[in-house]
Formats: sequence, C-alpha cells, structure tokens
Amino acid sequence: MSPRPAPRSGGPKGRPTGPRRAPGSGRSGGPTRGRPAPAHKSAPEGIGGDQVEGRQAVLELLMAQRRTVKRIMVAEAQESADILDKIEDLARRRRVKVDQVSWARLDKEARTEGHQGVVAFAERLPSTGLEELLQVAHPFLLICDGLTDPRNLGAILRSAEGAGVTGVILPRHRAARVTPAVTKTAAGAIEYLTFAEVGGIPATIDRLNKAGVLTVGLAGESKDSLYDLDLGSVPVALVVGGEQNGLSALTRKRCQAVVSIPQLGTISSLNAGVAASVAAFEVARQRAMH
Repeated sequence: MSPRPAPRSGGPKGRPTGPRRAPGSGRSGGPTRGRPAPAHKSAPEGIGGDQVEGRQAVLELLMAQRRTVKRIMVAEAQESADILDKIEDLARRRRVKVDQVSWARLDKEARTEGHQGVVAFAERLPSTGLEELLQVAHPFLLICDGLTDPRNLGAILRSAEGAGVTGVILPRHRAARVTPAVTKTAAGAIEYLTFAEVGGIPATIDRLNKAGVLTVGLAGESKDSLYDLDLGSVPVALVVGGEQNGLSALTRKRCQAVVSIPQLGTISSLNAGVAASVAAFEVARQRAMH
C-alpha cells in the first residue's frame, strides 16, 4: 500500500490543522459551510453516477467491478484508516490511477462537503429497459415519481438495495439524477442496483399493470394501510412521490393501490425517504414468508 503523509495533529476526521482563518474565509480554499458551494457544470444526461464521493461509496465502486473507474483522488495528510488502505489496494489491483492531492484541490473538485477525502471518477451508471426489469423472476421494483432531493434519493436507494429491490425506475425529466450527493448518501448501494430511465411514470405504470405487476403508490393521507396488502406472493412496484407534492394526480390514478403507513404519533406523515424504506422492508418481510 502506498504510504500517505502523516497528518498534523488536531485536525478533525483526518483533515490537517492549518493556520487560523478569519471568520467566513472557508477551509483551504473550499466552500464555507452555510454558504453556496462553487458552481459546477450541470449534471450529465442519463442516470448519472460518474462522480462518486465518500469512502464507502468509492470502496463499493471498486469492489463491484460493474463499470470502469477512470481515476481516484485522495486527500493528502489523512489519518490512517483501514478503508483508505482497502481503496488504494483495490485501485492498484484494478490498475486505477490514484492521485494524492491537497484538501484545497479536492474541495474544488468535489460537489459535496462530505467527500471524506476521497473522490472517484467513473463511467456513468448504465440504464436498461423496462422489459429487461420484468425478465427477473418475481420482480420487486421501485418507481421514483418526481423526487428532487438528492439525499432523499440516496437514502431510498440504500434502503432499496438492502430490501432486495430488483430494479429502480427514474423519470427522464424533472427529477433528481444520481449526483455525487446521491452517491455519498447511498454509500455504495448504486453499484448493485439496476436502473431504468423512462419518459413518463404514468405510462410506465400502465405497462407494469398489464404485465401483472402490483403497482402500489405511497400517500400519507390514504385511508388504506400498506399492511393489508399481499406483497409477498406477487410482483410488486412501489411508487414514491415527490417531497413536496407527493404522487402526481395521474400517477395516483394509474396505481392499482394507494396506501399509507399507519402512525401512532402526532406527525401526520413520513418523509419520502423514510416511507419508501418502511414499505420496501415490508415487501421484503412478506416475501421472506413465502
């Protein structure tokens, strides 16, 4: 394993301690927390995922070996950590170039503040067709209808992979792509999920209904309970709406069932990420019983 320069003492999370800065000056040329980050080029077309940030996300990218990794940037003067050694070891085995750079340089290249000193550049995530998703035995699909918050999408994808989702369907327009923020929050889950990009969610739900898939929309105001459905013996597609407006009217109309997750507290509903996670693991629980 290639040696890393020893960190200076006192820096949080491996970041070296530098000279005291004037208030609001930011860190080593990077964006100051609470202020807008520097503008970056717009996200590429397609699913995205070509810039991966965060230690676990980069490690899983290398371990999965599903797409080409072009290069990895690692910040200098980090505290020793097993996961950094694993990243460098795997990169060497896969013949991926690793550049040791300053924190200031990495902050400039990164598109999140939580990159943990590691950023990788790779091929974009591949996208498949809806018919391919239906070729899987007993499909378990997740449909994102207008999700725009990258952290919500990342959390949902992490839960989806853990619950055994066999395919994720994203709309081509007016929705979050797999940005670096998504890759960081998903912590590597994107490397093991299969994605399909579609032009319209309502038309896609129509096709799934005709293919024998039970399409289930999640809506906090519904009087019907998720737990009253048979989700274990049939192909299922969970449909999660946007953070602000939930399911679109046409999407709701096309779903075979629109259900809520019963709650016992005062808050009226769960956010999209939590609701999707609860529902996905309910499908997983019922499937385990069949």
